Amino acid sequence: MNAFEIIGGKPLKGEIIPQGAKNEALQILSAVLLTEEPMTISNIPDIKDVNKLIDLLGALGVKINRIDKDTYVFEARDINIDYFQSPEFKEKGGGLRGSIMIVGPLLARFGKAAIPKPGGDKIGRRRLDTHFLGFEKLGAKFVYDSSTHFFNVDATELKGSYILLDEASVTGTANIVMAAVLAKGTTTIYNAACEPYLQQLCKMLNRMGAKITGIGSNLLTIEGVERLGGTSHRMLPDMIEIGSFIGLAAMTGSEITIKDVCFQELGIIPSVFSRLGIQFELRGDDIFIPAQDSYEIDTFIDGSILTISDAPWPGFTPDLLSIILVVATQAKGNVLIHQKMFESRLFFVDKLIDMGAQIILCDPHRATVIGLNKSHHLRGIEMTSPDIRAGVSLLIAALSAKGKSVIHNIEQIERGYQDIEERLRRLGADIKRVDVEPKGH
Repeated sequence: MNAFEIIGGKPLKGEIIPQGAKNEALQILSAVLLTEEPMTISNIPDIKDVNKLIDLLGALGVKINRIDKDTYVFEARDINIDYFQSPEFKEKGGGLRGSIMIVGPLLARFGKAAIPKPGGDKIGRRRLDTHFLGFEKLGAKFVYDSSTHFFNVDATELKGSYILLDEASVTGTANIVMAAVLAKGTTTIYNAACEPYLQQLCKMLNRMGAKITGIGSNLLTIEGVERLGGTSHRMLPDMIEIGSFIGLAAMTGSEITIKDVCFQELGIIPSVFSRLGIQFELRGDDIFIPAQDSYEIDTFIDGSILTISDAPWPGFTPDLLSIILVVATQAKGNVLIHQKMFESRLFFVDKLIDMGAQIILCDPHRATVIGLNKSHHLRGIEMTSPDIRAGVSLLIAALSAKGKSVIHNIEQIERGYQDIEERLRRLGADIKRVDVEPKGH
């Protein structure tokens, strides 16, 4: 089993370029199915989840030409609709949560699609409800085939509709938008997600010939068109990586420059890190973080303990709360981390406590962090990464800790972070890949 072995406690220095945005890629790549004309997509991150989706598009019949490390030309002229019924699709589609994103484009262009039954007891798991309720409002019908465990979706004619989303789901909004752009009539989506990645998708669709207004707001209006053409598109840099690198610089007392960050698209992310006392300068479109011996957490105006919580955009992204939590362990002061949108994401704090962090896990959603002000460094331990974001948080903790750490299950980290080991080494990190068996973690 692959693991990372890290010797921590060393300051890093240098420049790092964030990869293309993973969450944008899953939407944009699915949208190539909406046209038979060539689509040139650049700044695509070379990570497992994205590569699996590209592989799935190829299996569906999309012609794929890789013209550079991060640039592909896709041509979805000859799509094999029967591929949906194959055991191969069941394996590939079932192994990638992002495969749900191809349903909207396929419904729009071909009037039918299918997906393997997602994990869990039934299709009505909260996280996919928004997609299916939206498709049904547009006129789609779902039939579950218990012999094949497939949900077949039929939409001979999609018709525009008023849709009030049950939650401002980013992927749900994107999927419904992609279905609605070729539907007959006008679709109105209220309580739509408005993340920069969704804005990117809508702007690209408009360049292809779609008629979407309200981009950047929670009320989208989509006037259906007959067909869409090809275009070119460049992904934004990944805001989660940018936040991770800000946290890494603070924890390790390092001078790091994060290049080409598209600062205007980062929302409140920089200001949340500054409330932890982390200093940075904007130099052009680069973020320069000086080496800091210490950083002090802000308080509310009345002097009460700062609370940092997640919320749908333009609130603070839940994907960075675990990074904030780790960074707070070495700050001066205290903070309450409130993970409102997901359960279980704070359970990795037991590993940080083992490393010497002072954290009280109040319940599955809240943790109080008592900052050590770098007076007591974390200590290296052996641990296992539970998911992408917690994995990188533990990696940052290990790089700041005294001694050796070993992180197992690094495949989770590599699902979301491209060439992370090599990029960290270029900053001076002592990190290497080793083949070891986990000790019953």
